Amino acid sequence: MSSHSYHPSAADPLLILAMDHRASFGKSLFDVTGDRPDEGQRAAMQAAKQLIYAGLAQARPQLPGGRAGVLVDERYGEPVVEAAHSDGVVLAVPVEHSGRDWFELEWGREWLEHVESSRPDFAKVLVRDNPAFPAQRRAQQLRALREVSDALGAIGVPLLYELLVPATDEQRAAAGGNTDAYDRDLRPDLVIQVIADNQAAGVEPAIWKVEGLETAEAARAVVSQIRIGGRDDVCAIVLGRDAPAARLEHWLTVAAPVDGFVGFAIGRSIWEDPIADHNHGTASEDKTVSQIAERYLEFARQYCAASGAAPGQPQG
Repeated sequence: MSSHSYHPSAADPLLILAMDHRASFGKSLFDVTGDRPDEGQRAAMQAAKQLIYAGLAQARPQLPGGRAGVLVDERYGEPVVEAAHSDGVVLAVPVEHSGRDWFELEWGREWLEHVESSRPDFAKVLVRDNPAFPAQRRAQQLRALREVSDALGAIGVPLLYELLVPATDEQRAAAGGNTDAYDRDLRPDLVIQVIADNQAAGVEPAIWKVEGLETAEAARAVVSQIRIGGRDDVCAIVLGRDAPAARLEHWLTVAAPVDGFVGFAIGRSIWEDPIADHNHGTASEDKTVSQIAERYLEFARQYCAASGAAPGQPQG
């Protein structure tokens, strides 16, 4: 593993460009049906991921601080995995099956071999959970996540836990049908409860990747929970959730100054439009790469400015 000595911090944040999208990537940008791309679609998806990575590579020398990271799948991103190793970019790989409501391992029983062959700095799970979801299914999911957490611990690969807490119909109604109200008034407590449930089940991430929080108070409360019981080294990063730039900027500005938040993982908000333009023939490869680099840098600058991560630190 290349960067396991690296522990993200407020002064040296982890700035991840996320492109581990698989089912949604194919469906929304390449007209793939049923997550079954033909050879031409598969090649186009692989090429697009390399363009996205080229944007990250172009941006790296201009980073205002912190470390560049990439979250990429083996399925369409194997050349990116190799490039990240040779470039010294912090590498995270997903282990979950794409596009499922409940956690499921992509490679079945062979998933750990795939992690070992990718040699990542972090292995990522994407989990949708909510305390109001069916208790039996939740218990089943938590048991599966405990097995992943234990297995990764045994081979020394830290767990990056991406948590989405979608509203139930009742919760949405309680928030007046307003997503912003749900995010502000209901989601923080639900996130904290789900984290506590994972901890009780023996799931132990190194980093929690959480949806943006509307207030510093909510961000601090989440950190209090992830660090409970002596988990002082556990930290959090903000995920993008394909939010509009202004919303994302707010989330980054809220989280960055909070002790325990150490970066972000943003994907579609950075590359979706540039890749769509490239697919439609309205943007050259050079323009696409430059647009991706600039969007990534904008978020990096916002985060580092809000966190106080000083410019001029060593780039990695």
